Amino acid sequence: MKGDHPSLLVTILLISSLLLSTFVHDARAEVITLTESTFSDKVKEKDTAWFVKFCVPWCKHCKNLGSLWEELGKTMEGEDEIEVGEVDCGTNKPLCSKVKIGSYPSFKVFYNGEEVARYRGTRDVESMRTFVLEETEKAAAAAVDAQLEEDKDL
Repeated sequence: MKGDHPSLLVTILLISSLLLSTFVHDARAEVITLTESTFSDKVKEKDTAWFVKFCVPWCKHCKNLGSLWEELGKTMEGEDEIEVGEVDCGTNKPLCSKVKIGSYPSFKVFYNGEEVARYRGTRDVESMRTFVLEETEKAAAAAVDAQLEEDKDL
């Protein structure tokens, strides 16, 4: 019986370590895949900005992004009200038509369910991060102003 305890302890520690690493990995605000069935609910989350990349697997410009989008997702980890998402327009054509995607890749910011900006700048993590932070701040301020106007009318 005494001989079983060290191996049991090692097994428990290994399992705990695996569970913890899985939890920590999943807790990161990395890139979230959005589909026709999840897109609307996600981008309508109150007081949350979504920076979404729209791509298709066959597009060379999308492929040339490499790990840029994942790096941006990791960079945005500490931003509570900003999520980074992606949509595969090859498998979600109706969604991409609905949000007027005409070229790939396309990058859009949504706030409280509304499209607030389209990114057309330099494709590097810092430029994109700065853009989404600025656009989120503007959208949040506009939402507060709209709420104040609405409250004034009551």
